[in-house]
Amino acid sequence: MNSRRGFVKTAALASAGMAMVPETVFGKKLNIYDGKLRLAFIGVGLRGANHLNNALQRKDVEITAICDIDPKRVEIALGKLSEAGFKKPKVFGENTLDYKNLLELQEVDAVIISTPWLWHTKMAVDAMEAGKYTGLEVSAANTLEECWDLVNTHERTGSHLMILENVCYRRDVLAVLNMVKKDVFGEMLHFTCGYKHDLRGVKFNDGQTAYGKGVEFGEKGISESKWRTQHSLLRNADVYPTHGLGPIAVMADVNRGNRFVSMTSHATKGVGLHKYIVDNGGESHPNAKLKWKQGDVITSTIETANGETIIVTHDVNSPRPYSLGFTVQGSKGITDFDYHTRRIYVEGVSKNHSWEDMDTWLKKYDHPLWKKYGEYAMGSGHGGMDFFVMNAFVESAKQNIAPPMDAYDAAAWSAVTPLSEASIENNGEPQDFPDFTRGMWIKRKPYNWIKETF
Repeated sequence: MNSRRGFVKTAALASAGMAMVPETVFGKKLNIYDGKLRLAFIGVGLRGANHLNNALQRKDVEITAICDIDPKRVEIALGKLSEAGFKKPKVFGENTLDYKNLLELQEVDAVIISTPWLWHTKMAVDAMEAGKYTGLEVSAANTLEECWDLVNTHERTGSHLMILENVCYRRDVLAVLNMVKKDVFGEMLHFTCGYKHDLRGVKFNDGQTAYGKGVEFGEKGISESKWRTQHSLLRNADVYPTHGLGPIAVMADVNRGNRFVSMTSHATKGVGLHKYIVDNGGESHPNAKLKWKQGDVITSTIETANGETIIVTHDVNSPRPYSLGFTVQGSKGITDFDYHTRRIYVEGVSKNHSWEDMDTWLKKYDHPLWKKYGEYAMGSGHGGMDFFVMNAFVESAKQNIAPPMDAYDAAAWSAVTPLSEASIENNGEPQDFPDFTRGMWIKRKPYNWIKETF
């Protein structure tokens, strides 16, 4: 097993009996044949291409269709498929609605959507309506209505949706989740998390280079600056909550014995984007005259039904190193951990009133998935996380079972955006979280995360 593809092939054969005939075991029929999931991609830009690369490492996947309105991205994707020895898929992208023609294909079992945010819910709803097992990039929705659209469509059609939140599979995150499940920290009390990432070089470019050059966006921009930046101009909200909140929601059993109940949000003034434009394009640049609505630092506090609090921070418009700022605090101990800071205190184990380094703890509680696949995951993107999220999607889709992160999670995690916007607009007024499970959170059992399959 000298490659990730070889390893995945061997692992897939171990469950071939179940994968070959999932319709006889799990009810609703998918048109899977020869144990292969027939997969399509809507959006093959930088993020979609990364998912495509990981799919091409697998022997249990056939790529039957791709869609993108940018011919250059289609050409790049077809080159990757050819180089990997895959057959040429059907190609769509003549206009913005051509993806609907892709969804009509019988030879598509599942679809991965990696498009600009405003298309996420619409495309996911259409995919579920077409009976496709749907993987959706983050965030999944922009409004509460869209959140309900995802849930209602899943319940009406029976089609599954998985939100592709890769940080839930980060190695230290899964180790801490293992510690939570094994009661290292005791009863949960409080969490912090967020998305603290200097994105100024992503939100602006020169229209030719995706990252780090120029101060253009919108029609004059390229890649994410073409669509992402507009949200900062028009919305004062945490528009990207799931990288931080997803892992914490899993630890707190949200939607499975617990739920988000209410939230308050506050925003600082917004000066970072204007300063970046002036510093890099001059005061006379047309974009220097724009007034940005989004605050530079947005802080939200969530209360849960089980009595925990969660602080979520969005900070992407000013200079700072990358951080998700995780804190997990319980009745027996606490940890602060991220790429650059990893410390822990467990009462009765750690030196009294003293932090200790987490390395020993992370090794002791290393997750079974990382023990099994870690060597092969590292080249997949985002430090290996992308392998695991793709693996969970494919394995869930082959069996046509509920994924680890489902439509209810997609709705609850994404609802932070419209609720934070409403709270900020009303001077921090508390906002009630909808119960997207309609009361079923009380009886729903947590997904079994502590296993070595997916």
